[in-house]
Amino acid sequence: MESNKLVKSKKIYIITAGLIGLAALLSGICIGSVNLHVSDIWQVVCYKLFGAEPDPSFNASIVPIVWEIRIPRVLCAFLVGGALSVSGAVIQAILQNPLASSYTLGVSSGASFGAALVIVTGITGTFLNVFLLPVTGFAFGLMTILLVLFIASRLDVGLKNHTIILFGMVFSLFVNALMTMISALNKSHMQRLILWQMGSFSGRRWIHVAILLGFSLLCTVAIAFFARELDIMSFGDEEALAVGVDVKKNKIILLILSSLLTGVSVCFVGVIGFVDLTVPHIVRRVFGASHRLVIPMSMLIGGSFMTIADLFARTILAPEEIPVGAITALVGAPFFLWVYFVKK
Repeated sequence: MESNKLVKSKKIYIITAGLIGLAALLSGICIGSVNLHVSDIWQVVCYKLFGAEPDPSFNASIVPIVWEIRIPRVLCAFLVGGALSVSGAVIQAILQNPLASSYTLGVSSGASFGAALVIVTGITGTFLNVFLLPVTGFAFGLMTILLVLFIASRLDVGLKNHTIILFGMVFSLFVNALMTMISALNKSHMQRLILWQMGSFSGRRWIHVAILLGFSLLCTVAIAFFARELDIMSFGDEEALAVGVDVKKNKIILLILSSLLTGVSVCFVGVIGFVDLTVPHIVRRVFGASHRLVIPMSMLIGGSFMTIADLFARTILAPEEIPVGAITALVGAPFFLWVYFVKK
């Protein structure tokens, strides 16, 4: 009887999370410098996707606002929030550290450094065109985690968790120091560098949605196949080895997949912290520790959280826009302290 009640309550929580996600998406699209009604959004979507003619009283001037600006921005926010949350859930599980995240491993620092080099050097005219900055950031973020894993595996054959975290933090601090030097020596680019490091969804378009959607789905589905291994590794390396889990191999695969999620997110919108730290804890408290639920629910709740954070970022001081990283930090920093000081 108790088990049936637990299953029923989880179903209710899942439905509630889905409704919150839908409400967050609709609010993000409807609310802005021009407030719109849900029926207006529906007519724009039907017109663009199916060619359905809108009502005679419909204001055609809102079509580009909805289709070219609002919807791509909101979808990017949702996908980035979900990707970062899944990444954080995976890293916390395999490193058995409630305060671990992809930022702890230096992925965001590496991506920031790559983007800073492009901004400062002013490299243009390549075949990548507008994607030069995100591709460079993505490549540097991926190279960072590969370098951390390479060094850690050479110094610790068992690739223990504390070794990975230690080298990730050391490398992150080192790269941050380089970023500080670059900013100090290139004052003309300092504002752009600072804004990029604080994150923004401004100017995101459908091409960004397509790339984020592709990477997020592929990596999240791949991670979902490791749900059992994640459950086992969350109890410790020795327990995982005892039941036949190849800990080192699974750690490398999962860390690379989670770093891909972080890298593709950071390279398009800049550095946004604390989402991958806070959301996985909320999900585990509500849905339990099984990663069959933690992974998809982290994607859903993380996306909802980021969408709402971006909504606040662009409306609180409108027409001025606050970097979304500042909003997530205002929520994440107190939560970080709560996780650290409050016992479960």
